[in-house]
Amino acid sequence: MKYSWQHPDWPNFTFEESQCKEALYRYALEVGRLSGGMSQLESALQYDAYIDLMVSEAIHTSQIEGERLDREDVRSSIKNFLGLSHPMTRVADPRAEGIAALMVDVRNHFADKLTKDTLFQWHRLVLLQQENSLLPRDLKVGQWRDSKEPMQIVSDPIGYEKVHYEAPPADQVDTEINRFLDWFNRSNPLTAEREIVLSDSVRAAIAHLWFETIHPFDDGNGRVGRAIAEMALAQDLNRPPLLSLSTVMEKDKNAYYNGLNKASQFDLDITDWVTWFVNSVLLAQQEAAQKVDFVLKKAKFWERHKNTELNERQKKVLNKLLNAGTDGFEGGMTAKKYMSITSSSKATATRDLSDLVEKECLCRLEGGGRSARYGVGFG
Repeated sequence: MKYSWQHPDWPNFTFEESQCKEALYRYALEVGRLSGGMSQLESALQYDAYIDLMVSEAIHTSQIEGERLDREDVRSSIKNFLGLSHPMTRVADPRAEGIAALMVDVRNHFADKLTKDTLFQWHRLVLLQQENSLLPRDLKVGQWRDSKEPMQIVSDPIGYEKVHYEAPPADQVDTEINRFLDWFNRSNPLTAEREIVLSDSVRAAIAHLWFETIHPFDDGNGRVGRAIAEMALAQDLNRPPLLSLSTVMEKDKNAYYNGLNKASQFDLDITDWVTWFVNSVLLAQQEAAQKVDFVLKKAKFWERHKNTELNERQKKVLNKLLNAGTDGFEGGMTAKKYMSITSSSKATATRDLSDLVEKECLCRLEGGGRSARYGVGFG
């Protein structure tokens, strides 16, 4: 089987932008609408909305790769790196710190040129801060892969493997990356040297696909590649985008992987991939608006309960529920979860939960069988 990088016209991708004109137009409207909504929020609430979206992106870009991170660890890490924690919160999971550092770095330096040093730094953030025991000894961190063995994406058990894709040989990676970076920087709308003009999310779609096609690292290509897509979106807006693209991608990983796989075959027509990606960006923007609305609901909740007497256990649990955002606290709050979070007895948990319901901080959710489940009482 041959792949796109083996095509004689590589990397001259072709696509029909008319297939996604409507999504591009709707995305522009959503960006303007959300930007206007954010400007009406006080600065503290704006920070909350930005952080919620960053947390979602960090959680889901990791989850796509099979890594499950604790939401509070990620949130604390992001606030630490943004200088919003006084004193800094100790975070036990280095993976949460690494992906949080990546989120902050992409947003702080979106206007910069994309360089090999940038990619190496992002790769180190994704992998190097993990415990050594989690990384194979021969894994190259902060440098291109150099194995003579083919870099393949396979599935099925050993002996019955199905090869979905094979990347360019290691000795071609540096040349391919140089060509990619030259294109990316010459298409950056923020520079006077811009020579290539592409629509916002179309450029991000091509950038992500191109980088994944090269697959320059032993591991971590997906997380770095999605950071590149976010950088492209930010450059078009001249500010970090208010969305979490990985949240949408993680919800339908099969469509994401199938799209990449199809677009990397021996055909440079990537219309289907661009269309899927542009629509995913639109959906991510729409979901971001819901998250911003939730931040406002959370602020109104605390305003309504500012004089409500709550003990420290109850405050901790309410913050846990509210920080789960629009994704929700899986399964709702139960007495068992309350006991685990607060290290309290069953009697104390039951009493605290009943009190929170009486004070309209929580409401009982339908279902749950013999175990009562609770959600936030937004009123």
